[in-house]
Amino acid sequence: MRLYALGGLLYILSVVPVGGWAASSKPCPLKVKETIIPPRGWQQHGVPPPDHRIVLRIGLPQPNFHVLEKHLYEVSDPYHHRYGTHLSKEETERLVAPHQESVDAVDEWLESHGIKQSDLVRSPAKDWVTLTIPISLAEKMLGTKYSVWKHVDGDEIVRTTSYSLPEDLYDHIDLVQPTTMFGRFKRNKSTIVWLDQKEAPQTQNFKATVKSGPGATVDPSCNRTITISCLQQLYNAVGYVPKAKGNSIGITGYLEEFANIQDLQSFYADQRPDALNSTFKFLSVKGGLNSQNLSEAGAEAGLDVQFAFGLSHPIPATFYSTAGSPPFKPDTLTPEDTNEPYTDWLDFVLSRDDTPLTISTSYGDDEQTVPESFARRACAGFAQLGVRGTSLMFSSGDGGVGDNDPNPATQQCFTNDGRNVTRFIPSFPASCPFVTVVGGTTGVPEVAVSRFFSGGGFSDYFARPAYQQRVVEQYLAALPEGTYNGLFNRAGRAYPDVSAQSDRYRIFLSGRPVLIGGTSASSPAFAGIVALLNDVRLSRGQPPLGFLNPLLYSKAVSGFNDITIGHNSGCGTTGFNATKGWDPVTGLGTPNFGKLKNLI
Repeated sequence: MRLYALGGLLYILSVVPVGGWAASSKPCPLKVKETIIPPRGWQQHGVPPPDHRIVLRIGLPQPNFHVLEKHLYEVSDPYHHRYGTHLSKEETERLVAPHQESVDAVDEWLESHGIKQSDLVRSPAKDWVTLTIPISLAEKMLGTKYSVWKHVDGDEIVRTTSYSLPEDLYDHIDLVQPTTMFGRFKRNKSTIVWLDQKEAPQTQNFKATVKSGPGATVDPSCNRTITISCLQQLYNAVGYVPKAKGNSIGITGYLEEFANIQDLQSFYADQRPDALNSTFKFLSVKGGLNSQNLSEAGAEAGLDVQFAFGLSHPIPATFYSTAGSPPFKPDTLTPEDTNEPYTDWLDFVLSRDDTPLTISTSYGDDEQTVPESFARRACAGFAQLGVRGTSLMFSSGDGGVGDNDPNPATQQCFTNDGRNVTRFIPSFPASCPFVTVVGGTTGVPEVAVSRFFSGGGFSDYFARPAYQQRVVEQYLAALPEGTYNGLFNRAGRAYPDVSAQSDRYRIFLSGRPVLIGGTSASSPAFAGIVALLNDVRLSRGQPPLGFLNPLLYSKAVSGFNDITIGHNSGCGTTGFNATKGWDPVTGLGTPNFGKLKNLI
């Protein structure tokens, strides 16, 4: 046993090996580690060349993650005496480090296949090992055969449906990817309306007001176009000027979505003139670019940085661009197959000390296309950021309870377990209990968004966390008996947690004003409000908010505008309804900054 003191408390960490490893002259029998049925839409399309190179990530067990999780909930609970005492990078790494026996066992296995230490890249905690090898060697090591798989939409990837490990190594490795990962990592849907400059309504031209709630008024133009001013009015943040030192906000960019600085300046001139000539810090992940060619400006990236950074100005801002545009197409122009890029981003930020205090992401997968082992490890990475004091926001998606395609022939609401039965399809990372998920609203007064449908539902992988148990049970108890029996997991982590406006945001794209919508808009908007709340705490000498959910569902619950109208259609149903209190359409509701800054 090993004693480990942290945060004034004494913890006992297990150091008992999870399995044995002994050198042997005889090959160790292989044992199947994971087998999956390919998701709908994928078909085998060929065999990759043996010299095709693949970037393998080997996840070693984190035997003391339960201790980190305990810390996370204690430092995130506003009623706990340790609230806000976040851990350092080094303290966090000690809590996710594998046993040395696992490190040695994996090293010996790799060496037996001619892989040298110099060929490996290790995470700071040594819980991940990354190597780039020919696919022929990967097949030999994993007792498998890779194939080229093609999706009905044309995407191609190199994957397998099963892989094995030596029996003596089995308990020293949690997962190896890419193997069974068929996720189609994608931006959440965005609806764009192109406008001529003269057609785009300007908020300041409207003098009348409309009610947004008790005692609140909002410019009527906000029913047609959402601007920074509209969000400040809707969410009771008019006139607040951030002033604390040490604050920060970040946006993640993927799939070659570039944040154009010229568009940002045009946006600032249009809606936030006091921010003119300010910009963001750009960080490249795995060679990610941020082209400033106006013709390559990304709608998603532009939306995210313009509203998150515009709403939170002058808080220092960072934009991450992570290389890679999966699903991968195996051709001579892309000689290496890689993992889903949000894990590359996680590797990057977890290795640094300068992670922003607030981060928003508008990308995700269908949960069932992500192997559960992979989803749990990625979710554990988000927990590490939370315990270090970072608030993570993810958009809930725009497919309602799974797929708002009205055509039953093309709907994707079916299980991947071989039965192909109808099922609501939760999203990941939205289903991870260690992130804050943002749904969508529209109009004044606000209702659940209706031009597309706010993603929401219940995870099939993650159990419902204690922080939301009471409100979710209340919602489920009020459902008419038999509602959607068998279509969702009543015991799963429920989402979204909160919501914000998600339709007809006015941004600048490639030099022109456009209107854009989706929960891709609501997440950066909510992140902007969180950055302002962090300013409130930092200006009073208090620590940042960090992982938000235990606070949101308890002390801060009265700081939200309850949304009670609307639903989130999908899978041939009308989905769930927005109701009084929490619901799987708009969560707890939209933020009231004026109330929240007093509550925190």
